[in-house]
Parts: sequence; C-alpha cells; structure tokens
Amino acid sequence: MSRVDRRTETECIDALRFLACDAVEKAHSGHPGLPLGAATAAFTLWTRHLRHDPADPAWPDRDRFVLSAGHGSALLYALLHLSGYDVSLDEIEAFRQRGSLTPGHPESQITPGVEVTTGPLGQGFGNAVGLALAEAHLAAVFNRPNRTLVDHRTYALVGDGDLMEGVAYEASALAGHLKLGKLIALFDSNRISLAGSTSLVTSEDIAVRFDAAGWQTIAVEDGDSIDQIDAALTEAEADENRPSLLVLHTTIGRGAPTKEDTFKAHGAPLGAEELAAAKEAVGWPTARPFFVPDSVRAFFDADRERGRRLRTSWHCRLDEARAADPDLVAELERRLAGELPKGWADDLPSFPADAKGLATRKASEAVLQALAARLPEVIGGSADLDPSTYTWLKDQGDFQAPGERPAGTQGDTGGGWSYAGRNIHFGVREHAMGTIVNGMAQHGGLIPYTATFLAFADYMRPPIRLAALSRYPSIFVFTHDSIGVGEDGPTHQPVEQTTSLRLIPDLVVLRPADANETVAAWRVAIERRNGPTALVFSRQALPTFDRTGVASADGLRRGAYTLWETGDQPELILIATGSEVHLALEAAKELAGGDRSVRLVSMPSWELFDAQPPDYRDSILPNGVDARIAIEAGRGIGWERYVGSAGRIIAVDRFGASAPGSEVFAICGITVDAILEAGHALLDD
Repeated sequence: MSRVDRRTETECIDALRFLACDAVEKAHSGHPGLPLGAATAAFTLWTRHLRHDPADPAWPDRDRFVLSAGHGSALLYALLHLSGYDVSLDEIEAFRQRGSLTPGHPESQITPGVEVTTGPLGQGFGNAVGLALAEAHLAAVFNRPNRTLVDHRTYALVGDGDLMEGVAYEASALAGHLKLGKLIALFDSNRISLAGSTSLVTSEDIAVRFDAAGWQTIAVEDGDSIDQIDAALTEAEADENRPSLLVLHTTIGRGAPTKEDTFKAHGAPLGAEELAAAKEAVGWPTARPFFVPDSVRAFFDADRERGRRLRTSWHCRLDEARAADPDLVAELERRLAGELPKGWADDLPSFPADAKGLATRKASEAVLQALAARLPEVIGGSADLDPSTYTWLKDQGDFQAPGERPAGTQGDTGGGWSYAGRNIHFGVREHAMGTIVNGMAQHGGLIPYTATFLAFADYMRPPIRLAALSRYPSIFVFTHDSIGVGEDGPTHQPVEQTTSLRLIPDLVVLRPADANETVAAWRVAIERRNGPTALVFSRQALPTFDRTGVASADGLRRGAYTLWETGDQPELILIATGSEVHLALEAAKELAGGDRSVRLVSMPSWELFDAQPPDYRDSILPNGVDARIAIEAGRGIGWERYVGSAGRIIAVDRFGASAPGSEVFAICGITVDAILEAGHALLDD
C-alpha cells in the first residue's frame, strides 16, 4: 500500500487512538491523553522507521522501542496488536485486568514486544541509554569492516514528566558524552502533566538542556504531521555521532472536545459522552468499541512483510559471516543465548586461611579479573568509585566514544579508549547507572554490573526494584557495607540498607563473610539469569577462614550453611553474615569450651536459604533448638524469622559514629563480649 494513501494512514492513527481509549474506558482506569496526542508519532515511527518483526520479537538485531512514558501503555498495546504481535484484541479488551497481557504499565516479562518495564517516570529513558550502550559495545566487538552483524537503533517515547525526573538529567548527560548516536528520543511535548500545566513547575527550555549535553535536537512544530515527524526521524538517523531528541509539539487528549489540552485528559477515562464525541468528530463508529477497519488490518499486514525481509536479510549476513569466521559468530550466538562457556570458572581464585585476611571488596577485585579474562561479556563500572569499590577490569579498556584519549585523562584502566572498552565510567550518577545497566541486561549479550557504596543504594533503589520485578539479571555491587566503614562517619555507614534490599521480592542479596565466600557469591551472580543479585562487600579486612575439616564456602550457594560446630546436636546456634561471622566464630569457640554443643551458621543470603527444601533448612536450623542468636551490623528487623521468639538479635538499631571501625563496632554493641553474654544467658536459661 502506498505511503501517499493518507486516508488509510489517518485511519490507522485513529484506530490506534480509539483502541487505546476504548481499553481505558472499559477498564474504568488508565491514561487516554498520551495515546490521543502521540499516536501519529508512534505510527510514523513504527511503520516507516522501526526495524522489527512481530514473528520473532527476540530477533537480536531489531530496533528497540521504549515507551518511557509508560502510563500511555494502551497506545503500545494497540501498536503491538495491529502490528501482529501475540497481543490479541481480547487482550486489549482485558486492559489492566488480572492475568491479561496488557497490565496497567508495560512489563517486559509479560507482554510480547515490550522491551523494558516502564511506568515510574524516567526509568525507561535510562533503560534506553543502556540499550543503546549495549548496541554500541557489541557492534565494536563483533562488526568487521566488510561485515556488519550488530546495527540497530533504540527509540524512546518520553514525556514531560520523564524529563523532569533527575534520572533523565543524569542519563542524558552520559549519553551525550558517550556520543550514542543510535539513540533517538521522541519527546511528546504537550506541556501538561497529571496535576496541571507544566508551567506550574518549570520554565526551562528542554532543547537547550539537551543541546548542552551534546545531543542533536530537532523541533517538530506539528506533532500530528506524519511528514514532519518522518523528516525529523530521517534527520536524526543520519547523525550517528550524537543522540537525538525530537521535540514534538503535541496536544494531549487531541480530539476530546472538552478535555483536549487539559490535565483532565491525562490520567482518567474520557467518559462515554466525551469519547463518543471524539469519535463522531472524525467519523468513527461510536457504537462499535474496539473497532478496526479492514483497511487498517490490511495496512499493518502488508507492513509486516518489511520486518520479515529485514530479519531474513540479517540472518543471511549471519550465515555469510559464519562461513567466513565461524568462531566470531559462535561467540556472538553464545552470548546472545546467555550461555556460559565451558571452563568459565576454572581460574577463579582460592584464598588460603589467613587470620589477617583481606576485605571482601579486595577479594571481589581478584574474582572480577579472573571473570573478565574468561567472560568477555562481563562489563560494568561504578559511580565514580572504582578506586574504592575495586570494580575495574584491568587492561579491558574504557568504554568511551572512539577518539584520542585527552592528555592527562585520569581513570585509565588500560586496554584503550573505544566502544569496545569494558569499563564504564558512569560518573556520580547512581540512579542513571542502575537504569542503564538494566537496559544493558535486557538487551542481551552482556553481563553488566554496577558498583557504589552500600550507603548510596537508596539513590538507585527504583532500578533495583524494577530489575527484580522484571527479572533482569543485573548485578549490583555494594562495598563499604556497615559501620565498619569507620572514620567517614554515619553519613557513609549503612545500617538499614541491607535490610532494605532484602525487602525487595526476587532480589538475591549476598553478604559474604570472607574471601572464599566472595568467590562463591560472584559465581551465584554470574549463573543467576532469572533475576538481579546484590553483592555486599566489606571495606575492612576480614579473616579468611581455615576450612580444614569444615564446610566449603560453596555452602553459600544454599544461602546458609554450618561453618563450625561441636557435638552432634547443637544446644545453641549462632547465625551471622559478613564481617560479623568471624566475631561469632570467636564467641562460639569460647561458648563451646565448657563442653557445650554450639553451631555457627554463616547465612550470607536469606533469599537463597528460604528457597531450599524444608529438609535442608531443618538440618541447618533444627526444630527444637530454641537457643539462637543472630548477629549482624545492621538493623535487626527480620532476623526474628530465624531465631524465633526465644532467641536474641544482636544488631545495630541506631546510626553509627565517626571513629575507627573497630571503635564503632564497640560503640554499637557488635562485639564478642555481647555475643558471649547473650549465649551464656540462653545456655544457662
């Protein structure tokens, strides 16, 4: 069908608008304003520019589309349905209903064709930066001068609210600096938010802000003009040295007679009369909700052939590359499949017993270097803290826009300066860092990680939460894990963060007790592909346990294990994590000195332990042993599930202090003496 058939194109746009509005109306909830105002932009992008194939939603070299303004989900579902994804008309009618493929905001793990989970504003924008970053890296690694295997763009539809969020500032600044030219954001600039006009809260010129960040900005005066939008997208795609922002001047609730261009169109159904009037104005049937003309079906059916040809062409290029360079293609396919190579863990370090030991952040550094050598898909960085988190990948290069490294540049990790580099310098941008890594994880072909101090985990909680909800295999590294941070004081001494992370469903939190548990923790994180992992490491040195005749550190993989015990049946069980395990071990040995049976359980992960079969959990914490003590240098909330009403919890329920770490432990009551006192009280009870 010819693109000059504007009548059919207009029908397609109206079908998108009214499918979305009918879905909102039937659900009695939702957001009709964005679908009415942005349908033309979405239609133009999807049918003239977006390279995708509904027959294979996971085609690796497809373009990615992110609806960052996720409240407009009904528009996305209408696009997916008409384009031929496995989203039926029945699913559109079941919008926001239990068990449907059309939840209130897009969820990548539920709906075919949804790339990332969006809704909390700004998150999708950061995810889009991560998707574009992943493409740039994989292209640099796998493309050859005469052969292109990775070549796709990331498009994001963002709204006024998205760009108000601080995470958008952070992510846009980094994207501009990195010159991610295959990233294109369509800004639905309708100047209305949920509570009213944006003039109530901002006077800034968004285009000027993005210009300053190194973006190409293109104004589209009529956001309802196919030709203007098409020309702007073409111009954006021609400049691959800068990300692009298309400022689309649109009208929220376009066509709704009394609610158009007002906040009343944003977040509530139009109402039957208003919706009918909007339909009547363009000659759309009012008595036939979820109506799709045959001409619209035919248009989208024909457009699917374009996607099929694009995907077939890519597979042909892949086959040609396989014949010329089979190892290269095999490596790409392995990584895209998420498979680990044989022997990937063969070079992981093993640490000898050492009473002095080393910080688990330092042990983590050694593990990362071994992983980097065996797993080229491992890539990541920190929020300007590599010298403290020890999360650099030595000699693996810095991820930067290609070009000559400026003289005197700090932070050189060796190995060059290009998109092939595996060390990402996120800057002091924890929130954006989390969203970007989520996008990278969802893209495929990479195992990405972040790193910052545990006290700053709160800055990136939204992306951690969405990673768990969406089952992204993101790895979040946190160092400086407790009051043991010491002299930096209570601003940098986390006491509530580990407990807070454990509250997030489907996030596995690991707080290893020594260097060898750190090795096991990284193995869990690398192997875990169905959800995120938080690795929590110490700043201060911890003893490396002598495991002669006792359990291997691989017991960490089950969440908790018996590290040391005397006797066959314990009279007292001590449970500890991280830096407190060695304190508990010292206390356990003294408590057992009087021929008492004492067991020390290292419990680095509640989540992994709770997932074990009941018989294993009972073998570690047997019923009938009520004398239990949990020890952790953080809030004690939650430990009662393991010690019961008769047990004791030795924890930190206050902020720390500015003093050497050992002194802060004493101030806060995390000491061997405190454990002994509680242990004797329970044994003598």
